[in-house]
Amino acid sequence: MSSKPKIKDLLVESACEHNKGKKSSCNAPTPGATTGGCALDGAQIALFPFADAAHLVHGPMSCIGGAWETRLTPTSWSGRDLTQTGFATDINNNDVVFGGEKKLAAAIDHIAASYAPEAVFVYSTCVPALTGDDIDAVCKHRSEKHGIPCVPVHVPGFVGAKNLGSRIAGEAVLQHLIGTKEPEETTPFDINLIGEHNNTGELWRYRHLLEELGIRVLSTFSGDGRIAEIRTAHRAKLNVIVCAKSLVSMTRKMQEQYGIPWISCSFYGKTDTSNGILAIAEALGDADLIARARALIAREEARLDEKLIPYREIFAGKKAVLNTGGNKAWSIASALQDLGIEVVATSVRKSTEADKAKAREYLGENAILMTNPATEQAKVIDDTGAQLLLAGGRSLYTAIKKRIAFTDVNQEKKKSYGGYDGLLVLAEDLINSLQNPVFELVDRKAPWQK
Repeated sequence: MSSKPKIKDLLVESACEHNKGKKSSCNAPTPGATTGGCALDGAQIALFPFADAAHLVHGPMSCIGGAWETRLTPTSWSGRDLTQTGFATDINNNDVVFGGEKKLAAAIDHIAASYAPEAVFVYSTCVPALTGDDIDAVCKHRSEKHGIPCVPVHVPGFVGAKNLGSRIAGEAVLQHLIGTKEPEETTPFDINLIGEHNNTGELWRYRHLLEELGIRVLSTFSGDGRIAEIRTAHRAKLNVIVCAKSLVSMTRKMQEQYGIPWISCSFYGKTDTSNGILAIAEALGDADLIARARALIAREEARLDEKLIPYREIFAGKKAVLNTGGNKAWSIASALQDLGIEVVATSVRKSTEADKAKAREYLGENAILMTNPATEQAKVIDDTGAQLLLAGGRSLYTAIKKRIAFTDVNQEKKKSYGGYDGLLVLAEDLINSLQNPVFELVDRKAPWQK
């Protein structure tokens, strides 16, 4: 039986607000959409934080460069971090003509013998998808031979963009890993973190607070994740979507199959971190846990507020434009508001309808929701008089042209802004940007120019 996902089913998600009672597709592919990253990129981004698994790209060598090592997803895994090794079958012309299944089987054999991974993710790319290589059969046979899960992930780039690739990755994990192993023990407060990639260590900014309350993270998908843990994820009492709304399909199906309820949280800034911790405690439904969560939140907020006093004095009256994606359109905006910065505009180009509604709720009616930030953000900066631009690296040039401070808050950033302490890191970086003379000097004419 093929494990290929039904793309049409993944595009229409009943758990998304804007799909209820409608036939409209969710994140349907559009011409040119893969220029921002294809389905393979999305699947690799979603699965790469599993450091104890080998990630094998079945396709031409060029395909491996799309998402490999593009994000800082640190791991506390004590063994060999296999995400630092690029595996590919390197399909050539002969494999196109005669088939690449033997080469794929040999590659899995080599990985199992030489690296001893806990699992092997096999990513199907455009070429073997077109030539018809049966990666399901190869993976099934090699799983039986080596005694480890070999998971086929059907993500040829032509099926859609990164968001869809993340959904397909979730489908593969749900079908081949979750529910295949029982945990050694369970607790009343076991949760799964879904869509937490631990970019720059953000998971570690708040996980210790959950553990202090007695809330155990049974598994993560997939930040600092372990294959053995995700296999036991069906025994959790609650799923918590942290970032990737593309994985809402996964949480809905886990609720249908295993009866696990789910909520969505953000851990950027003081307000959202507090709300997230309390929401988890309330969803678990224990009165004593809720009381202890409130006490922990009060303690952490008081500690943070005292440290933020000098920062808020500097940020008073400052305006910012935010150009990032997904739920960061409102979650990072919330963090900026915690610092006393007015967010006058945010990008919602990659946001869901729920994200857009939340951005409007957080920023108010007068804020600008940019649907095409590449062409809008320069004019927005002029119209609003913003002093800060927070975005990905490509927007640095807009900040230089407009001579305003810039901070990189995209997934390629080098520092963690999650949790209470992450807000202090963000505040320090913003002050450094505001006080950096380069943004005032870089676009100034030379003394000898008229």
